[in-house]
Amino acid sequence: MKLKKQLASIIMIGALMTGCAAGGQSTKKEESKDGKQVVTVWAWDKNFNIRVMEKAAEAYSKVNPDVKIEIVDYAKADVETKLHTNLSTGSTKNLPDIVLIEDYSAQKYLTSYPGMFEDLTGKRGHDKFAKYKVSSMTVDGKVYGVPFDSGVTGMFYRTDYLEQAGFKPEDLQNITWQRYLEIGKVIQEKTGKPLTCENLNEISGLSRIMMQSAKTWYFDNDGNVQIENNKALKEALTTLKEMKDTGVVKNVNGWDEWVGAMNDGTSATVVSGAWIMPSITSATDQSGKWALAPVPKLSTVDSVNASNLGGSSWYVLGGKDNKDAAIDFLNKTFGSDNDFYQTILTDIGAIGTYMPAQSGTSYEKESAFFSNQKVYKDFSKWMTEVPEVNYGVYAAEADKALNSVMADFYSEKITVDEALKAIQTQVQGQIK
Repeated sequence: MKLKKQLASIIMIGALMTGCAAGGQSTKKEESKDGKQVVTVWAWDKNFNIRVMEKAAEAYSKVNPDVKIEIVDYAKADVETKLHTNLSTGSTKNLPDIVLIEDYSAQKYLTSYPGMFEDLTGKRGHDKFAKYKVSSMTVDGKVYGVPFDSGVTGMFYRTDYLEQAGFKPEDLQNITWQRYLEIGKVIQEKTGKPLTCENLNEISGLSRIMMQSAKTWYFDNDGNVQIENNKALKEALTTLKEMKDTGVVKNVNGWDEWVGAMNDGTSATVVSGAWIMPSITSATDQSGKWALAPVPKLSTVDSVNASNLGGSSWYVLGGKDNKDAAIDFLNKTFGSDNDFYQTILTDIGAIGTYMPAQSGTSYEKESAFFSNQKVYKDFSKWMTEVPEVNYGVYAAEADKALNSVMADFYSEKITVDEALKAIQTQVQGQIK
């Protein structure tokens, strides 16, 4: 495929340099100065993923004190570059024992680099995890990862703005996107606040939420592109244009502006994954003014009030001397430790996808910030309702193609059908 060849040509220079520099590396099991076996982990986000892995290492040290978990914090882009660079050489020698991979990217790694990741089929009870998470790490019936956090989505909303507009919390329960927009118009009229704030030029996040709620994606279960005649995506784009045309959505640029609009009282609602909660709750002066409702659903296709945005999982690199210790570590923490999941939920706000842990006491706690609602219990319920889809190998390319046509679609230079056709043509051109 053209994209894969281009990728390989770009990264081979770095791979050769890496190989030369590491030519004398020992292949024996790595040990620390105190004689402990070392399992190395690569991840990103020191405030979330790294903190969770530190908690896992602490828990595992009580079970197996002879193994040291060494955690390396890289930027997400650096993790991905280092993975591609080294895997393209056909070797995992210069890679860690465990690596964090975003669910949307998993299929690309697993299919582009066969044999480079450990097959964990039968080595972990994957039936105890949310089904949609396991689907993203499964290729030809084999399961290659250990699921981590959930990107289960919800609609966060300001209760005071809702009340000022004459609505009650039940008015936001299990609604459609059209009803969401109707309510937004009233909220804006009565309060002067926009329904929500989004970067309308990069709308792949919202479109992903809408598509997956209808058990639809850019690709079918066989990996074929299904964009031009994708009814769910068509409604998603039409809805997003209506958001822009009616002015109920304020356009923001980048993460800081997006979060800032939540924290300074601008946004009446936020539709996103559960992982956005720490950003919302950072505005402590708004405690008790927020609540949570299910994500809206589509109207023209079979859809549910549950979806997903983001999320990552852990993978063990193949051919590593410490692979057994790495697998054991993941099994005894992320794969079975209920108490560990209660800890990371309480201390970090991390919602795992290990279903047995979600009957724990931490999920029953009321949140004073979110109007004494049991938000974790709600997310746990919605997680079981998230439809499974095949994220495919080229999700990032599809997102880029989608965003590239939005300006012409918004300005009505092209129709929605023409936009879908243009997206499909771009994606097919990338994978030939």
